[in-house]
Amino acid sequence: MDGPQQPNMQSQERLIGDLRQVIENAEELLKNTDQYHTALYQNARAKLAQALQAATEELARFEDEQLDRMIQATDAACALHHEADGEARVLRAFR
Repeated sequence: MDGPQQPNMQSQERLIGDLRQVIENAEELLKNTDQYHTALYQNARAKLAQALQAATEELARFEDEQLDRMIQATDAACALHHEADGEARVLRAFR
């Protein structure tokens, strides 16, 4: 799995981690501003909630794509090493 894709994978993992942090911070902000009832606050909170929903959906999509890439890489490594079962994969990992 090392190779040209490794820096890209690290960037994607960092992006996913950053997006998780932004989502957590936005959720905390929404929770902590619930007591403000002016139209200005409520409008800002509604926009933030909408952006938070979109970010959460995008994070799920990123995580699904990352998982798919990991599965494909594992399948490719198994095919390359002619591994038919899990035991062979584990043994190769410890060589």
